[in-house]
Amino acid sequence: MTKIDPTPPAAATGTNGEDAFPLVLRRVAIDTYRENVAYLHRDCALYRAEGFQALSKVEVRANGRRILATLNVVDDPRIVRCNELGLSEDAFAQLDVANGQPAMLSQAEPASSIPALRRKIAGERLGRADYQAIVRDIAEHRYSKIELTAFVVATNQGELDREEVYFLTEAMAQVGERLDWRERLVVDKHCIGGIPGNRTSMLVVPIIAAHGMLCPKTSSRAITSPAGTADTMEVLASVELPIARLAEIVREHRGCLAWGGTAQLSPADDVLISVERPLSIDSPGQMVASILSKKCAAGSTHLVLDIPLGPTAKVRSMPEAQRLRKLFEFVAARMNLTIDVVITDGRQPIGNGIGPVLEARDVMRVLENDPRAPNDLRQKALRLAGRMLEFDPDVRGGDGFAIARDILDSGRALAKMDAIVRAQGARPFDHNAPQLARLDFEVRAEAGGVVTAIDNLQLARIARLAGAPKVKGAGVDLLRKLGDTVATGDVLYRVHADYVADLEFAREAARRSAGFGIGSADELPHLFVEF
Repeated sequence: MTKIDPTPPAAATGTNGEDAFPLVLRRVAIDTYRENVAYLHRDCALYRAEGFQALSKVEVRANGRRILATLNVVDDPRIVRCNELGLSEDAFAQLDVANGQPAMLSQAEPASSIPALRRKIAGERLGRADYQAIVRDIAEHRYSKIELTAFVVATNQGELDREEVYFLTEAMAQVGERLDWRERLVVDKHCIGGIPGNRTSMLVVPIIAAHGMLCPKTSSRAITSPAGTADTMEVLASVELPIARLAEIVREHRGCLAWGGTAQLSPADDVLISVERPLSIDSPGQMVASILSKKCAAGSTHLVLDIPLGPTAKVRSMPEAQRLRKLFEFVAARMNLTIDVVITDGRQPIGNGIGPVLEARDVMRVLENDPRAPNDLRQKALRLAGRMLEFDPDVRGGDGFAIARDILDSGRALAKMDAIVRAQGARPFDHNAPQLARLDFEVRAEAGGVVTAIDNLQLARIARLAGAPKVKGAGVDLLRKLGDTVATGDVLYRVHADYVADLEFAREAARRSAGFGIGSADELPHLFVEF
């Protein structure tokens, strides 16, 4: 099921059974982030006749399409006039019509899954049919933001058992588009997030594709981080690809690095994220359902999952990492998805750059075997690619790393990346002189010693305050990593911004906490990882 019904409807009718008169559509340039919003003037005759209420759910039909939206009532004719129906950016894009088109408006039927939602709020365990109904209503935008928030909080506070996580994952994967590559082996790699600069996907995909395995990588944009894979790839090439074009590229080049938002894979997840992220809710059950539903919908058969572990990572203890691993493995097995969960070093950012341009610079330096390439990014990408290569029945266990290294060192990965970039629509980029934001300042060590701690969260926050990811060239360029010896006054990192206000916000945040700990070598945190 998708959000838009392509079947031409009959004429919309009012509550009194008579045909409702059409309104004129008007695009209202407001970004409501994953929520369809309709705007109706209070003096509109239809508003009075139908008894609409602000924040109620309405159905909009135009040009043989329909969407559900939340109604906002306005008094200013500069927003919408009495004969107009305004639509937010998201809603207008989904309806896919032009300004001035006639549209019908009617009351939406209440979400049929509300009784199940109420039972979840009361702490009850829900079954498969309950989650299917809830997810279907969420994907069709039948839930208000209040109801969405209630669902997210209820499933967070009353932690889902592993069967419920499976039911939620299954329901989310079934709603929306599903890709079928008609191949026995379709591989992917995913990280649960929380580590700045961790752009291993942009190295793993060309390595795997150069080997000949199918790796259709649909990635996310940043919401609370300084850059997502799609934001960084967008520095090099277009990432907003129609699903048909994406499929062509994957068939020809065995891989892609595209934004997943245009593919309509697990659309209910995108709606839930719009509530989870502002509330900073990322419970294990919701995380597993979000990640695995999209991988299954994208047609993946095999997945390498990266769980970074560290003092300022999402996962901060080995027992917590092991519990999360077991949950991923249980649900993946039920979804017929082969999974290899790897616990990695999350004590500090990966690579040197934090922000789209800086991260793209690091990726290209690794691909080009540049001596300035960050070794931690190179090594982590090779190890993850090696694990993925070992899904190939022709690759012996333990040989994957050496094969991945040969593909990278020989230039085959670079050639494959160049081909993917050209196919997606190349953009000019020079990693020797990247287009960094025009303003910068340096953060220096206040004392000498050894770098014993780097705060992932604080450095990500400073990069975002500097303008990343919206300003592609903004961010943080790290000059020191864990274990490095520094003297008083040595530069720890450089912050880039395009606007004075952004620069000052970032400077103030860095003044309050630089995000670096300086001490003695015996204070370095222990490393508990799998490679």
